[in-house]
Amino acid sequence: MSRSLRPLNPNLAATNAPPIIEAHRWVENANLAADKTLLNLSQAAPVDPPPDAMRQAMADMVLNEPTAHFYGPVLGLDALRTEIALQWHRVYGAAVSRDQVAITAGCNEAFCAAMATLAAPGDEVILPVPWYFNHKMALDMGGQVTVPLETGNDLVPDPEEAERLITSKTRAIVLISPNNPCGVEYPNEVILAFRDLARKHGITMILDETYRDFHALGGAPHDLFHDPDWDDTLIQLYSFSKAYRLTGHRVGAILTSPTRLIEVEKYLDTVTICPPQLGQMAAVWGMQNLQDWLAAERREILSRRAAMTKGLIDLPGWQLLGCGAYFAYVRHPYDASSDVVSKWLVEAAGVLGLPGTFFRPAHDANGRREMRLAFANMDRSGIEEVLERLANLSETGLRPSGG
Repeated sequence: MSRSLRPLNPNLAATNAPPIIEAHRWVENANLAADKTLLNLSQAAPVDPPPDAMRQAMADMVLNEPTAHFYGPVLGLDALRTEIALQWHRVYGAAVSRDQVAITAGCNEAFCAAMATLAAPGDEVILPVPWYFNHKMALDMGGQVTVPLETGNDLVPDPEEAERLITSKTRAIVLISPNNPCGVEYPNEVILAFRDLARKHGITMILDETYRDFHALGGAPHDLFHDPDWDDTLIQLYSFSKAYRLTGHRVGAILTSPTRLIEVEKYLDTVTICPPQLGQMAAVWGMQNLQDWLAAERREILSRRAAMTKGLIDLPGWQLLGCGAYFAYVRHPYDASSDVVSKWLVEAAGVLGLPGTFFRPAHDANGRREMRLAFANMDRSGIEEVLERLANLSETGLRPSGG
């Protein structure tokens, strides 16, 4: 006999189940054709380990650096905080202090830590839609109110539309660029306009730059750090998971004012005590030794982006809405909802993508026609295989809309 959980936090109970886990259950329950290897475009994370040189350096750290196995500073290793400040100066051409940097156990924790300092239950946070589902889940767990900001055909949010949503309860506006799930890169002028909007209303702008290293621009993607008072309005988030394939080592960063980091420290000391030491040491080593390797990784991702863009534009019935970083965001050609289509594609084509219903409010009909295809783990031949399989579905299974 099953027993119910009592008491159960109503905020947690109302939070959606993790979408990636749900999508993987579709694969477990699917009758995949024997001649089709699953092409997994569901998760935006590298499946390859770090490069050999980094793994060798990490092995040496495990054997020879005792502090790799101990508790460390709550806000992260001084060496990593200092290296970030130095390299942000190089990338953005502006001064950033080590005292404005904290290290977290991944970028999701950076977001949660930022929100813990900003918003109490019942406060409002503006998220452009389609949104990153873990941001929405974090707000639901914390009892904050997510306010959807609709985006136009270009999937870029409009500061004037955002201003209409600001109330006395608004605490922050969250941007991701390059965007997850859409891949869209926000223009510098749009990012600066959101900063000005946030400052005007006394709220915070959070900019998640997890995928910055795969931006199409060769230089700085924005001028936010040129403002000497940037940290009175901006909180920037960053991740080492994508740049150096350190997903399992959980290393992220949050850049904000030293005063806010005092509050961040309370959160981190309670939740993780300190970020994983080995991952931090690896991140320092990577930043100092893998710049050429990372540049080659960026070129490869941009090559895959070009292949995905061309292939989807030429794919009958499908519409490309946005493409960049690890993601293509598309409109599918079928009458059924995207959650049904996504499950069907696993069995019919051996292709696992995520439905747009994961990235929008439940009442938003746009999500029924949209899908995210994460191509970071598909080389060009794999991308060609995905597109070929999708093209061959036109006469089978679900009927295309209008057909």
